[in-house]
Amino acid sequence: MNYAAINGDVIHMAAAVIPVTDHGFLYGLGLFETFRTYRGVPFLLEQHLERMAAGCHELGIPFTITTAQVTDWIQRLLLANELEDAYVRYTVSAGEAPLGLPSGDYIQPNHIVLAKELPPLSSSLYEQGKMLQCLTAPRNTPEGHIRLKSLHYMNSILAKRELNGYGAPAQGAEGLQLTRSGYVAEGIVSNVFWVMQGVLYTPAIETGILPGITRAVVLELALQQGIPCKEGLFCWDELLHADEAFLTGSVTELVPVTTLRDQHGTETIISNGQIGPVTSLLLGMYREKAGYTS
Repeated sequence: MNYAAINGDVIHMAAAVIPVTDHGFLYGLGLFETFRTYRGVPFLLEQHLERMAAGCHELGIPFTITTAQVTDWIQRLLLANELEDAYVRYTVSAGEAPLGLPSGDYIQPNHIVLAKELPPLSSSLYEQGKMLQCLTAPRNTPEGHIRLKSLHYMNSILAKRELNGYGAPAQGAEGLQLTRSGYVAEGIVSNVFWVMQGVLYTPAIETGILPGITRAVVLELALQQGIPCKEGLFCWDELLHADEAFLTGSVTELVPVTTLRDQHGTETIISNGQIGPVTSLLLGMYREKAGYTS
């Protein structure tokens, strides 16, 4: 990753800087989106930008950037970094402002796009799945009425540090955070789904989870297939009785979960240690929608 795009200009990483008085740095006032490209085309970009625009409006950050502009930035950035497909992070920070909490809206935000090579994801990951480790660190409550994908990431970082302390298996593991009331919330960097007796379950937005873009697409695909979906408040014990489970994310797509481990180290194998039929169906539909071919 040798180049970044700052406010539309592709520049070398050594020159990719923002002022120390940017409120994204001082107070975490900013948002970001992560997604991937397929054959150089950012997938579901409009949905990501719609979420970004809504969050910026709530934070008083002007957002007038178009899909065409961001697409152009990404394509020029991929070319500079000699990448065809990439993991892309698009950040909007509030911009420069006087020291102290703002009394009004911001004026000139900074737009930062980074792109790196996609992380290696073996085919065995999508066949044999990964572990989901239940964590003690609770998912914090959103600052507003709904969780924003903001620069405030300490809760997730503390959760990741806890996960590292358990020791990860070869395929890696994801950490599952519960709400302070003990309900299943979400993974550190993923939304969680499970299937039980033909019904697809996922925690409700009311639990304080991020309304994931991939999460929304999966729910749409399930409805297209006539799969009943239930969003609600669920406990860890309910997840333990799942027939199959999976995690969703814009970069990793749908990753099966085949092992559940509680905070005491007790492991529960689900779906016989391999991807379940509903997960397989939805993953195939998702990749078809993305235009993905292996």
